[in-house]
Amino acid sequence: MYTTGDIYSVSDFNRKPSEHIKRLQETKKPEVLTVNGKAAAVMVDPESYDQLVADKQMLSTLKTIMLANDEYEKGFSQSARKLLDELKTELKADDL
Repeated sequence: MYTTGDIYSVSDFNRKPSEHIKRLQETKKPEVLTVNGKAAAVMVDPESYDQLVADKQMLSTLKTIMLANDEYEKGFSQSARKLLDELKTELKADDL
């Protein structure tokens, strides 16, 4: 969770943008920017953002693998060979 030291108003950011950017680069901690006391945006340094995107992609891949594994364990799968054989049979039937 964020501490009060990580929360700044947008007007403060507008007055001292270089200070905020320098702090982001040094600490690598995200900053929450507020408008009228409510969170409006979160700023992060580029490296942290890249890591966040990579982590999200990895999580998505892991979820897909878990779903596929669950389907396999429930018997909702077939071998690739069987599928290809069925496709060949269907394609030959369409040619007739």
